[in-house]
Amino acid sequence: MTLNLRVLSPNRVIWDSEVKEIILSTNSGQIGVLPNHASLVAAVDIGVMKIRLNGKWSTMAMMGGFAKIDSDRITILVNNAERDVDIDPKEAQENFRIAKADLARAEGKRQAIEADVALKRARTRLEAIKASPPVSN
Repeated sequence: MTLNLRVLSPNRVIWDSEVKEIILSTNSGQIGVLPNHASLVAAVDIGVMKIRLNGKWSTMAMMGGFAKIDSDRITILVNNAERDVDIDPKEAQENFRIAKADLARAEGKRQAIEADVALKRARTRLEAIKASPPVSN
C-alpha cells in the first residue's frame, strides 16, 4: 500500500507522487505516517520531512505550513520547501554561518526573534542534506 503525497508552495508543486511512508515535523513533535493513518490536520514546523519511496529515504527541508492527512492522501501546504537533492551544501553552510552571526548581533526582541527563525531555517536546510535515516522495508 502507498500514500499519495503532495507538497505545494504558493508558487510550485514540490512533490507529487506515491510514497511508502513519511516522517513529518509538526508543531507538536514528529509524526510518522503510513497507509491507513487516521485523518488529521497538523501545523507543519520548520524542520526536515523524511520520505520513504522504493526502499530509499529522501529528505526535504520544510519551512512551515499545514498538513492534511485523509484516506491515504497527504496534502502539505508550505511557505517553502526544498528537496535534499536541490540544496547546494556550500550555500547551505554559508547561510547557516551568516544566520548564526546575525543572531549573535541581534539587538532587541524583534531582531532576535527574526534572526532565530532565520537560523532555524538555515539549520533545517543543513539537516536535510545530512539526514540519512535507516532503510526499512
